[in-house]
Amino acid sequence: MRTHLLGLAAAAALLAGSAVAAEVGSYYTAWSVEKNFRLKQFDQSGAAAGFTYLVYAFENVYKMPDGGYRCDSGRDDEDTGNGMRATLDYAHRFGAGESVDGSADKPGQPLAGNFNQLRQLKKRHPQLKLLVALGGGEWSHWFSAGAATPELRRALVSSCIDLYLRGNLPRLDGHGGAGAAAGIFDGIDLDWEHPGLDDKASFTLLLEEFRRQLDALGKPAGKHYLLTAAVNSTDEKMRYTDPAAYSRSLDWINLMTYDFHGAWSKQGPTGFQSNLYPDPASGDDSPRSVDSGVQRFLKAGVPADKIVVGVPFYARGWSGVDAANNGLYQKATGPAQGFEEGAEQYSTIAARHLPSFYHPLTRQLWTYDKGTFWTYDDPRVIREKAGYVRERGLRGLMSWSLDQDDAAFSLSRAMQDARR
Repeated sequence: MRTHLLGLAAAAALLAGSAVAAEVGSYYTAWSVEKNFRLKQFDQSGAAAGFTYLVYAFENVYKMPDGGYRCDSGRDDEDTGNGMRATLDYAHRFGAGESVDGSADKPGQPLAGNFNQLRQLKKRHPQLKLLVALGGGEWSHWFSAGAATPELRRALVSSCIDLYLRGNLPRLDGHGGAGAAAGIFDGIDLDWEHPGLDDKASFTLLLEEFRRQLDALGKPAGKHYLLTAAVNSTDEKMRYTDPAAYSRSLDWINLMTYDFHGAWSKQGPTGFQSNLYPDPASGDDSPRSVDSGVQRFLKAGVPADKIVVGVPFYARGWSGVDAANNGLYQKATGPAQGFEEGAEQYSTIAARHLPSFYHPLTRQLWTYDKGTFWTYDDPRVIREKAGYVRERGLRGLMSWSLDQDDAAFSLSRAMQDARR
């Protein structure tokens, strides 16, 4: 009997340890500094203490004159597809009142900008792992070509590791240099949006090459570098990859379980963008939900402890929406107006105190007021997703993106329920 009780105690301790070890993370965007967001706010709020990782978004991959494809830095270029914002990365100078540790950036110091702020944040929160995201919605143009052969993959991966993990940055306005960013990032997040029909094998092979080179980099010091990937959760995108194969190279998948509906369908019908469960009444041919995406990846062979559920810190919306059913599943005349067409950050929506409605089946929130419909997550919705993660033994929760939370970091705090 005593042995049995000890076994139960050990099992309970193991489960408790597993819950505490859940990941809680967010994407931190390079351009959020231009929206007056500072990592100092995140630190001083106390929310940073409950996070396990941040992903810095984004860095680009470029076609080089020699015909190869590599990570690169050292200049600014506003071109949408081939752009670069290196000044924001490591040459923008934060004043003392803006910086995490209260020190002002000075001319000539090797590292300034967002990278230095991340370094300061990490020093204050040693539990925080930092990853750098490659690609994204606008900067994934060259992944397919760069992953096409073993030689191209080796060169691509080597260049990214040299820049962001070895920290060898080109000189820019007196900043940068060999090893300037060394020790900041603990890994790489591949955000290839999105592999196509001919990229199935290449996607897996590119991640295998990242894993091989990251392991080689960390071996002398006994350090494990993280490798993650941001992946669309829908069947339409998943079919072009092999989750069971590529997940073997990953520490976890940042599953983009949002953007199920949006005003890219300008006339609607309106629908939920990040609902936990599907609703048969939605009229969708293929109902989308967080649970549907998670189950899809589990059935494809991805272990539960490699799935991190994504939550949006922004709303999707339409205008000119019919009033029936408080605007839900109704026609519209166009996108609602927000920080971009059809989207608004949570902090702005929450401050309006609009009439809101909660759907008990899908576990999603929406607002409807004067013909405008918004669908989004609030703290209650995110806590329910945190419970879902705990109950199913998933890896954790992540969000897009940190700067869209409110001043109290209400959504970020709700995410931390995944660790309880």
